[in-house]
Amino acid sequence: MTNSIHDLGGMHGFGPVEIEPDEPRFHADWEKRVVAMMRGMGATGLWTLDGFRASMENLPPVTYLSVSYFERWCRGLERQVVAHGLVGEDELTAGRALRPGIRLNRKLTLDDVNKGGMATFERRAPAPARFKAGDSVRTRNINPATHTRLPRYARGKFGTIEAVRGCHVFPDSAALGAGDNPQWLYAVVFAGRELWGEEADPSIKVSIEAFEPYLTAA
Repeated sequence: MTNSIHDLGGMHGFGPVEIEPDEPRFHADWEKRVVAMMRGMGATGLWTLDGFRASMENLPPVTYLSVSYFERWCRGLERQVVAHGLVGEDELTAGRALRPGIRLNRKLTLDDVNKGGMATFERRAPAPARFKAGDSVRTRNINPATHTRLPRYARGKFGTIEAVRGCHVFPDSAALGAGDNPQWLYAVVFAGRELWGEEADPSIKVSIEAFEPYLTAA
């Protein structure tokens, strides 16, 4: 099993994050349309949010690294509509429909838009939480070929449970279409030196949200 090119928190070798003063939400009008298409197609229920994330993460590495943030969204959406038979590769190439469209059973309505907000991912717990605030834990050193929300820099590290965030849809399962598989979610705090070694600033602490399957008792 290997990791995809994507990683939460970034990877070494790409230089510092350059902050743009007064950065706008969008840099071009087409980016707005991509977000609208993603929200509209997500409302069909044909795939999950994590399935959409996985479709971007599985882009060829050269493509993933060479395109902009919202272009990744666009490429991921293209992969989803093709995979679900809504659009053909030939239609993407042509830039227009070549066949009659497929009628969807569910779509985003104006009422949905006016209500605003996001779907809730909290679910009923199948069992009591294994950990509580103050518990010492160690993250598992996993290297999945599929979607995960555990960043590489925090794998195999010792930390402390900071808070219990409730029971939620497990992204690693939802991305594969394997159902909600609800799991407890925790805020886990790590010392900077635990994550990056003795040269790290000793005053730095980092908190991440980690699902129970990512954790073992320390």
